[in-house]
Amino acid sequence: MLYPAIKPDNQFHLRVSDVHELYVEESGNPQGIPVVFIHGGPGASCGPAHRRYFDPEQYRIILFDQRGCGQSRPHASLQENTSQHLIDDLEKIRQHLNIERWVLFGGSWGSTLALAYAESHPQKVLGLILRGIFLCRRQDINWFYQSGTSRLFPEAWKAFLAPIPEAQRDNLIESYYALLTGENELERMAAAKAWSIWEGSTATLRSDNAVLNYFADPHMALSIARIECHYFINDCFFSDNQLLINVDKIRHIPGFIVHGRYDVICPIDQAIELHERWPQSQLRIVPDAGHAVSEPGISKALIDSTRAMIRILS
Repeated sequence: MLYPAIKPDNQFHLRVSDVHELYVEESGNPQGIPVVFIHGGPGASCGPAHRRYFDPEQYRIILFDQRGCGQSRPHASLQENTSQHLIDDLEKIRQHLNIERWVLFGGSWGSTLALAYAESHPQKVLGLILRGIFLCRRQDINWFYQSGTSRLFPEAWKAFLAPIPEAQRDNLIESYYALLTGENELERMAAAKAWSIWEGSTATLRSDNAVLNYFADPHMALSIARIECHYFINDCFFSDNQLLINVDKIRHIPGFIVHGRYDVICPIDQAIELHERWPQSQLRIVPDAGHAVSEPGISKALIDSTRAMIRILS
């Protein structure tokens, strides 16, 4: 279903501040339509499979790891790490690669950052392909980290609660933040794994050990937990309902929205609200999928979207 595996033609680290260097890679056709893959989290990373959503003969494929993520340096750093920093980083990558305009491809938090960048720089965007829409409102954050998904996955929720004393569970993000930024390394790592495994346990409609193992990896868990918690305790550094309020700025840009019907991390009402405010978007609801990009129906819909985007832009 995915395009054949390819290797990057160009890999480098781009210094974007005195603190941060970003891992960036290019593959595919250097003369093709530029597309940037924006990974989720915040705190996850890009990987080899992410190149395979794009026809390498038609697309110039750019992958990168956001601040503190993956192969970027320093790992799991919260310093100078806000949504505006990440928007600015995308601009620095675009300018460094001499790209005039590009397609944004992002899922989950990647959809959030893609929308935020597009609303800030609409003149630089050819189109958007978004999955698992996450609008980063307080209600969206609380659904997954306080009350909502907890009722659908009570066994996994119990494990998520375990690092937090019962008297400190009224605001789980604040309680987790204290552990994840604390001095006790054992407590910090235990909290990181519990936080990340909760996400991995709920990401797919059917249990998937490969997804769970990805989230349980200690290196990955630390960046996912610390950076996600840092963003969520700060409302992702957005004003209230910012992404929907500013959607008029991208009304003219073509876009595809792919969302799993049974997504319990980012419930589908977010995708529908975005689609209703963005007339140039096309919404594809996958009837037998949850949140993960790796689920077959999600992957097929995304590949269909990357092919359709080629037809629109040509």
